[in-house]
Amino acid sequence: TVTAGQPLYKDSADSYKLKLADADVLASSVCVGLSLHGASSGQPLKSATRGDVTFNSAFTVGQVYVASVNAGGIAPYSDLASGDYVSILGVATTATNLKLGILSSSIAKP
Repeated sequence: TVTAGQPLYKDSADSYKLKLADADVLASSVCVGLSLHGASSGQPLKSATRGDVTFNSAFTVGQVYVASVNAGGIAPYSDLASGDYVSILGVATTATNLKLGILSSSIAKP
């Protein structure tokens, strides 16, 4: 199950279905988009790959946000620990807007 605003990856071991991205494992850290709406398993899902995305949360303006170690979560880069994989989602331009520009590095934070 996916809710709006969660980072997603394509699971190559499961027919490339979209699943919740996380920074713990390389395969699931390769973010391909943010969900634009909720969906249950097997339902169609639209995602955003760039542009402005509005959230109901309080971002810190100018902060770089990444896929979190919690599946489907978004966190500031500083929340990643050594060994977590870095997938940059974008930069907060307001307290509720993320300027999306996904960069999945496939590199673990030193």
